[in-house]
Amino acid sequence: MKRADICIAGIAECFRGDSDLLCNPIGISPIIGGRLAKATFAPDVVMTDAVSVLAANTLPIADPDAPRVIESYAPYRTVFDILWSGRRHVMMGATQIDQFGNQNIAAIGGFEQPKAQLLGLRGAPGNLINHRTSYWVPNHTKRSFVKKVDVVSGPGYDRMKDIGKPSNRYHDLHRVISNLGVFDFETPDRKMRLRSVHPGVDVDEVIESTDFEIVIPESVELSRVPSENEMEIIKIIDPNGLRYDEVKDE
Repeated sequence: MKRADICIAGIAECFRGDSDLLCNPIGISPIIGGRLAKATFAPDVVMTDAVSVLAANTLPIADPDAPRVIESYAPYRTVFDILWSGRRHVMMGATQIDQFGNQNIAAIGGFEQPKAQLLGLRGAPGNLINHRTSYWVPNHTKRSFVKKVDVVSGPGYDRMKDIGKPSNRYHDLHRVISNLGVFDFETPDRKMRLRSVHPGVDVDEVIESTDFEIVIPESVELSRVPSENEMEIIKIIDPNGLRYDEVKDE
C-alpha cells in the first residue's frame, strides 16, 4: 500500500457525515478523496465536478469529457449563497500553516517584500470565516508547518477568537491531512493536535518535521488504509496515478 493511497483515504474521511453541506475539494488528491467518499460511505454528499455541475456519478479526474449524471448546477452565484450561510466544506492547500490553523497561500517572506509570490489570497479569507475548511499539505516539513505564517490567507482559531461572534460563528477548521498524518484542533486552546500517523511514520518524525510544538495525545492511532474495494474506485477516479506525483513513498 503506497503512502499516497493512505492519504486519499484520510482525505475521504474528512467528508464523512457532510450530507448537508456542499463539498468542494480543491486539487488533485482532495478531489480524488472527495469523490471516493461520495462513491462509498457518503453517497448523499453533494459535490461539484470542480466546475459548475453537481454530478451523481463517479468521475475520473482531469477528464472534462467524461459522461456526467447531472443532479443540478452550481454556478458561482449559487456557490456564494451557499458558502455565506455556512453550508460548505472546502478542502484547500496550504503552503504554510501554523499551530492555530492560520494558512498562507499568498507569498513567502511577507507581503511587503516577498521572496516568492504564490497564488495570492484567492478565496481563503471568505472560506475560513464562512464555513468548514480542511487542508491538504502533501509535503510535511518545518517549512510548511511553521511557527508563524508569512502572510495570513485564511485566519486560524487565535485570530478568529479576537474577532468574536457573530463574525466567527461559521468558522470551523476541521482537519489537516499531510503525507505524515491526520491533524485536528480539538484541544482546549484550539492548537493543532496529531490525530493519527500514517503507517510507516512514527510520532518522532512528525515532531521533527513540525516547527511548532504540536499537541501529542497519550495514544496515537494509525491512519486507516483503503480497502480493496476503495482501491478499485481510486483507480477509476485516478487512472493515470496523478496522486503519486504529489506523494512519493520514501
